Amino acid sequence: MYIGLLTGCLGGMPLKEKAKWASEHGFKALELSCWPRTNSRDYSGSEIDVANFTKSEAEEIKLYFKEYGLTISSIAYYDNNLDRDPKKRKSINNHFKKCVDAAMLLGVSSVGTFVGKNIDKSLEENFDEFEVVFKELVKYAEDKGIKVVIENCQMKGWQEKGVPGTISFTPELWREMFRRVPNKNFGLNYDPSHLHAMLIDYITPVKEFKNRIFHVHAKDAEVFEDKLKTYGVFDKQLNVCNEDFGYWRYRMPGLGDINWGKLINELKEIGYDGVVSIEHEDPLYEGSEGKVKEGLQLGIDYLEKLI
Repeated sequence: MYIGLLTGCLGGMPLKEKAKWASEHGFKALELSCWPRTNSRDYSGSEIDVANFTKSEAEEIKLYFKEYGLTISSIAYYDNNLDRDPKKRKSINNHFKKCVDAAMLLGVSSVGTFVGKNIDKSLEENFDEFEVVFKELVKYAEDKGIKVVIENCQMKGWQEKGVPGTISFTPELWREMFRRVPNKNFGLNYDPSHLHAMLIDYITPVKEFKNRIFHVHAKDAEVFEDKLKTYGVFDKQLNVCNEDFGYWRYRMPGLGDINWGKLINELKEIGYDGVVSIEHEDPLYEGSEGKVKEGLQLGIDYLEKLI
């Protein structure tokens, strides 16, 4: 295993500068945020213009990544592939395909995304739509030798207040997901923080889904027991804000509740030897480039002792 980072947290810094900084601070891989050049998503980014990406641009990136001793672990585009607006859904699906094309040019093995959710439909109806949409998307990637990895974030409140914005956030739902789209190139970007935030065991699923874990996110979370007793599992309902948004929050690896030693050992036992990619969403290490870098350094310093 080796440590990487998801680039979106470093903002508008040019990719080459991000690569240089990452190399100088011990990282071995970057996970490239590749949303459209014009987008309003938080925690996004657009390292390369996948809609117009060329072979010569790919060769230039590969050259300086080699110089810095880095690999690209994945292309990251986490959006709603089941959006209820047909035009918007088509645009998102097409951008995902452009990410697959870019991954092929760069020699990158996977593209990460969300399943998403059509908020006008039931869960069962959403799985029917998922089956149609993702059979096509996964086959498109499969034909180009690219894996599709789904991050297991619940995306609470993404489209409706207090409600998950995707249909792929628990082991129960993963079973249905892989039953409907069983392609061997379809798997998970396994993130323990989301499971812990929902009070779900994040260790046991590793063995069950050992053939589906293609990428791992290193993001921690802490649960506040006193707030959990007050808000309950449906969490805070009124006056939700960043300073007090409920019974849990994301942290840098080592600053939350995740037992990283146990999780990494479990990953080793199933033969996982890929990236552990830090996804920085710790609210205590945001607000400036310096704070973000400080958080990333804390994360890698902690994980290096375990890997």
